[in-house]
Amino acid sequence: METLRYLLLERLYEWSKIPYRLLFKKEAAWNISVRELLAYRPQTLGYHLGCFLLRHQFTPEPQLEDHDVFHVLTDTNNSVPDEIAMQWLLLGNAKRSLYLFIALIIGSTLFIDHYKSFIKAFQKGKTAHRFYNLNYLQLLTLPLTDLQHTLKIKPL
Repeated sequence: METLRYLLLERLYEWSKIPYRLLFKKEAAWNISVRELLAYRPQTLGYHLGCFLLRHQFTPEPQLEDHDVFHVLTDTNNSVPDEIAMQWLLLGNAKRSLYLFIALIIGSTLFIDHYKSFIKAFQKGKTAHRFYNLNYLQLLTLPLTDLQHTLKIKPL
């Protein structure tokens, strides 16, 4: 049963990714590779994003690059409960979207046993300056710790 809920959410994400991108994402893709990100100076957001992608054997998802930046900024792993907690953090940070609400309803229902971490994540999102809507492509050269400090983002 434990594995089933993980598998269910992972499949739902995979199935919803393309329709979400087509229906809701209007920004242009960054067209940047992991190799290019790793060429940034080691303290920068770009470099840390490249390390995150490399560590998890990911490639940048066109038009969904901000999602991986949120992982880096909040120091969030990519486990299913951590993904849900990050969505709660974004809700606390004032992000509102149909996709976010659907993810929260389904994810929180399936992982109700993690509700304490979801509440903590929501509170961290509320205390941070609004960051969910920034243009991160333009911020890749900035030091990660400076961004986290300026935006008052605390790790999950």
